[in-house]
Amino acid sequence: MSAHQSALPVRRLGSTDVTVSAVGLGCAPLGGLFTPVDPVTATATVDAAWAGGVRHFDTAPHYGAGLSETRLGNALAPKDRDAYTLSTKLGRVLVDHEGRWDLWAEPNGKRAEFDFSYRAAHDSYRSSLERLGAERVEIGLIHDADDHKDAALEGTYRALAELKAGGRIGAIGIGMNSTADAADLIERADFDAALIAGRYTLLDQSALDRLYPLCLDRGVSVIAAGVFNSGILADPRPGATFNYAAADPRMVAKAQAVAAVCDRHGTPLRAAALQFTAAHPAVASILVGARNPAEVDDALAMYAHPIPGALWHDLKRAGLLAEEAPVP
Repeated sequence: MSAHQSALPVRRLGSTDVTVSAVGLGCAPLGGLFTPVDPVTATATVDAAWAGGVRHFDTAPHYGAGLSETRLGNALAPKDRDAYTLSTKLGRVLVDHEGRWDLWAEPNGKRAEFDFSYRAAHDSYRSSLERLGAERVEIGLIHDADDHKDAALEGTYRALAELKAGGRIGAIGIGMNSTADAADLIERADFDAALIAGRYTLLDQSALDRLYPLCLDRGVSVIAAGVFNSGILADPRPGATFNYAAADPRMVAKAQAVAAVCDRHGTPLRAAALQFTAAHPAVASILVGARNPAEVDDALAMYAHPIPGALWHDLKRAGLLAEEAPVP
């Protein structure tokens, strides 16, 4: 067993009994994000995460139009169902579609489209359970409701609250990329968790303004995804992607400046990116997306990599990190 394959810390979501490991596996890549993933590799990726202590797996019908859920379910089938936490999302339904769509590289005759209605939420939950081969999921999240907040609260949220009251879901929340819309929803309903991608990273600390203080105030646990801002913080070269689009030159320059400080302290940029996001008291778990076992092993090694305190001091002194940002 290598050094980083010790048990990861486990934390509770909000005031629920649902727990998540401090690092979770984001399973969007397993649905063929950008490029196809061999099903055998998908299983090996989940197995590598398991070997590293990961017990929190996040997916959605949107990811590969069901492929991610199916592959995750197959990979977890031999595991003890009480030993891990499953998270999926509601707010999209699968419809027939020929050919490739959006970011997904493996056409399977389906695509996902928004539907935040009450009935769609119940249908979506049942369909997810079938694809996952599971009798329950622990975490149900409203997916990308940024432009559909009223509909999501009237439909999806009502269904999730019922499922939770009936003991069929342990924790409910939102899964979004924005801070303002996420904060609006958290103010309007009772949630246990907020999965937020890319808004609290070494390059973007916008969640500090309103969202994270609100989550702390209301007892909402954050699951932080997108810690590399879709690539630039893993490899900050010109042409890198930031939030799924080509990064503008100023963002590349900032990422390279952060990387230079990390280099001076003998620390990989990836390690600083993972551990910075994980250090905020609102954050219960960080999600790492991976498409093969090597990416999982790297992420777990980076999460455990020792980082000198002076690195954070130097980033703040250089104006590269918000002064009020908590550091490890």
